[in-house]
Formats: sequence, C-alpha cells, structure tokens
Amino acid sequence: MAIHPTATTSPPPARLLPVAILLWLAGVYLRIPVLVAPALAPFISEDLALSQTLTGALTTLPILMLAIGAMPGSLAISRLGPRNTLALAMVIMVLGSAGRGLVPDTLTLMITSAVMGLGVAMMQPALPALLPRWLQPHHIALGSAIYMNGLLMGEFIGAGITLPLVMPLFDHSWRATLIAWSLPALLVAAALYLPKRDYAPPARKGAWLPDWKNPLTLRLGLLLGLSGSMFFGLNAYMGNLLEQQGQFDRLSEALFWFNVAQVAASLIMLKMARVWIGRRSAIVVLACLSITGTLGTLILDGWWSIASATFMSCVAGMLLIVLVALPPLLVAPSETGRLSAGTFLVGYAMAFSVPMLGGVISDWTGDTRHAIMTMIAYSLLVLPLAFTLDLERKKDQPEG
Repeated sequence: MAIHPTATTSPPPARLLPVAILLWLAGVYLRIPVLVAPALAPFISEDLALSQTLTGALTTLPILMLAIGAMPGSLAISRLGPRNTLALAMVIMVLGSAGRGLVPDTLTLMITSAVMGLGVAMMQPALPALLPRWLQPHHIALGSAIYMNGLLMGEFIGAGITLPLVMPLFDHSWRATLIAWSLPALLVAAALYLPKRDYAPPARKGAWLPDWKNPLTLRLGLLLGLSGSMFFGLNAYMGNLLEQQGQFDRLSEALFWFNVAQVAASLIMLKMARVWIGRRSAIVVLACLSITGTLGTLILDGWWSIASATFMSCVAGMLLIVLVALPPLLVAPSETGRLSAGTFLVGYAMAFSVPMLGGVISDWTGDTRHAIMTMIAYSLLVLPLAFTLDLERKKDQPEG
C-alpha cells in the first residue's frame, strides 16, 4: 500500500507564491551551472587548448561531483539546518561557476568546475529537507514539483538560450557569459532568509551519513540511476547513434526535442504531482515506459527513433520528479536530508558510471548501440525494485 499526499485544501496563493518562486529559482540553479558548459565548450576548448577528454570533463566532472558532494550536503544539513545549507551551497556554487570565467589555465578550470559541482551537489539534499519546514504536509508534493520544474527548466535554459541570447549580450565572451549566469544566484541565496515559517519541529544534531540499513536509500538511489543513466547517456551518445543510423543531419533537432521534453515533463508534474507522487504504480509505469522509449531508439528508424528518444526523455523526467519527491513524504524532517543525500549519492554514481561503461563497451565493439544496450540492461536489472518499494511513511523516531 502506497502513501499519497492528501489534497484537502488549496494553497493560499498569496502566502505560497514567494516560497514557490524561491523554490523554483533554487531549482533552476541546480542545472544551469552544469549545462551551460556544453554550450560554451567549443569556445573554452579553443581558448585554453583543451583535449577532447578535458572538454568532455567540463560536463562529466560536475555530474560525478553530484554524487560525491551529497555527503557534505547531508553533514551541513545536520549541523546548520536546510536553509543555511542551501544558502551556503549556492554561494559555493557561485564561487566555482563564476570562477570558471576567471581561470588562467586548464588546472584551475577543472578545480573551479569541481567546486561548482560540489555546491550544486550540496543544494540537492537541502531542497527536499527544506520542504517540510516551509510547507504544510499536503503541499510538500506540490513543492517538490515546483523546484523540480525549475531544475528541468534550468536544463533547457542553460543548454538552449546561452548561445543565441546570452552570449551576444557579452560580446561573445565565454568568460563574461559564465559570470553573468552565476552571480544572480547570490540574490537567490540572500532571499532564502525572507520566508518566516517553519512547520517542522526544530531538529537536534544527529546522524548525517546515509542509513544503509534503510532499504529505501539503496532502492530509490538505484531507480534514480535508471532515470539518470538513460537521460544523460542517450544525451551523450545521441550524435554517435544518429551518425550510425545515417541521420546525423538531424542531430540539432533531435537534441532540441530531447531536452524540451524535460520541460514538458515538469509541466505535467505540476498538474499531476499530488496524484502520482507517493504511488508505487506510478514509479513502475514510468520506469517501464522509460525503458521502452530507450529501446525504441534502437529498433525504430528515422524520425520514429528520435520521437522514441524524446518520449523517453519526457517520461524519465517525470520519474525523476516522482523519486526525488519521496524522502520528505516518507521520513521525519530530520531524516529527509540524510535519505536524500544517500539517494543522490547512489543515483548520480550510477548516472555517471553506467553510460561510461556503455561507452567503453561500444569503443571495444565499434557499435554505439551497445552503449544504449548497457543502459537498458542496467535498467532491467533494477526495475524489480520498483515493484517492492515500501512507500508507507515511517513513524518519527526520537532524535539524539
């Protein structure tokens, strides 16, 4: 039996709007600093004479940091609280992200990219931990959908408007563009202290490492890896796959629709969050559809293959929101950051390593499809976990 949030009253718009805006803006900055790098990579590479490997590391290094940095985020939440942690993480993110625009060489570029990734990684568990303090229980699912809408919109904004709109405003300077994208986050960090609300009881300092005895930590993380590995992996190998299929000329359109689908997913979840979040059946259906969509990119031809990839991106985006929204619904507020951090640690470790393993296999065989098959194989292995998830809210345990 699954839990699902009740919707007995509608949120008072005037009271919830400022909080919703802050959650959305924080969500946007979970992705803009990461996905602005691929758009600017050719200019950075030319200026700093980067190799192909180092150029790719501009994107893959922050993704790896999303896994590594989850633990410092959990520690900070247990010591400083979620609001202070989120503000601190945003400052760290800005220092790293804007710092990339000031670097003199490759080494400092990689260091600042890692610092930026650490800040984003610390933000991830802080947001779900903040929800029970800013929102009443029957609004938590909606709050999750709002900041995840910001996250998925950030993916599209960072990748989609940097080159045509933002870079021309700064004389086509990649350095000034990075700084311009980064500095407004300091205003968001300061604004986090405006809401005067706390619906959760104050928590004493307690454990912060993931509770590996709680089966949810590993299960939610592995299922998050299902969504992440297929999205990041197919995004990475799209060009090679289309070239092998003889439709490389469609790459720009394919990537556009692939990433726009994430925006569609976030808009759908704003409407359906209270119905789907907390239901095991929603997780099962969305996971199965994600696998089906990825499989379709291999067995279909022409535009149908691209349409199948786009469908997968949309469904995987909805699955991401459903999974990330669960910790504040399932455990006490004091445990939310801990569970979220463990989930992100496992999920992004898989989102990084499974596509990389697929790339190694495809290099060995010379067939890009084997990289996609590796992601499908992983997803099929972890899919049974969705059928046995225990989504009953755990009774609050005394802290100490």
